Amino acid sequence: MLPFKKEKINPAAGVKKRILIKINVVGSAGPIRCVVNEDTAVAAVIETALKSYARETRLPVLGTKCDDFFLYTPVAQTQALKPWEMIGSFGVRNFLLCKKARDREVTEITRRKISCSNRWKTCFNKLLTPL
Repeated sequence: MLPFKKEKINPAAGVKKRILIKINVVGSAGPIRCVVNEDTAVAAVIETALKSYARETRLPVLGTKCDDFFLYTPVAQTQALKPWEMIGSFGVRNFLLCKKARDREVTEITRRKISCSNRWKTCFNKLLTPL
């Protein structure tokens, strides 16, 4: 019987640090907790958070497109994190996930178009109806 030889593992070589992060979603009841590597991109973290949010069937329903969301840090910065940045480079573990305002602008424009077209039709119908 041959003796079993244990291999020594160097903890500094090739081990990626994993961190627990909390992501607060605007309009949701509580934060989402995820374990990610420090060198994970912000876009991948957003995708993971959206999948976790949907899996837990939370309300309001957000969707699954990562491009429709911003991720912010709670520090004094007012700019959203860029999708290619690494999540561990900020030194914080709490984040805020917000939906982009693009959808609101599109719905306002469509409402204006509908109301304008309805006014035109109303005026035209009034002209055609006899007194």
